[in-house]
Amino acid sequence: MFDILQYSFIQNAFIASFFVSIGAAIIGYFMLVRGLTFAGHAFSHVGFAGAAGAVWLGVNPIYGLLAFTIAAAIGIGSLGKELRERDITIGIMFTLALAFGVLFLFLYRGYAEEAYSILFGTILGISSLTVLITAFFSLMTIGLVLLVFRPLLFSSFDPEVAEARGVPTQKLAIAFLILVAITVSVSVQVVGVLLIFTLLVGPAATAIRLIKGPYQTIGLATVLGLLYSWISIFLAAETNLPVSFYIATLSFGVYLPVRLLVKKNI
Repeated sequence: MFDILQYSFIQNAFIASFFVSIGAAIIGYFMLVRGLTFAGHAFSHVGFAGAAGAVWLGVNPIYGLLAFTIAAAIGIGSLGKELRERDITIGIMFTLALAFGVLFLFLYRGYAEEAYSILFGTILGISSLTVLITAFFSLMTIGLVLLVFRPLLFSSFDPEVAEARGVPTQKLAIAFLILVAITVSVSVQVVGVLLIFTLLVGPAATAIRLIKGPYQTIGLATVLGLLYSWISIFLAAETNLPVSFYIATLSFGVYLPVRLLVKKNI
């Protein structure tokens, strides 16, 4: 079973999933406590439009993912200050992005494999350059979250008091949405647009119900994300089924009994 580790594409998959899983666990935790799961879902579809546009132009899809999701993050953060306004803004951008995605796919005259990889992920086929790009943006995201960890945590649980004490909650919200956008962009390569919630929400949602404290919760979510990804890579290599299928199945299979049996800790 471990013989597959000798292949470079398997090594690339493990390295990429390592960085993506850690970043997704940290961002996923804050998405849950800040009530931004819908935004994360919308970013995946916005990213689909960007990736489809990049494929149409003949460039690396990750550049299109980053460009579209970061632009959407700034727009959502600037226009949707209140919860109701934010959801409306997200919904409008969501549908507009899907329209552009359909347009770019219609204009694209290459192999359908490119579009398929955007939807379902291609972690077993990513290049060494893409691994480096993934590692860079994942480490950057992790570093920035650690830099603003305390004010971000404060504003997540009590935004009114945080703002009264001088925390720039609006700017922090926009900055966090940009970090979500970056995380979604690099995670799409692992599980694809359709299953992005698997890594962003699944591990964090399970960890929140099993353990108290933000540091411990993020730590457990990271471990779960890594286990889901690495076990899935091994299974996919042995069975020739998609990695994203196994990640989603493992995530759901662990979350469901925890959700039914364990009370939420926050």
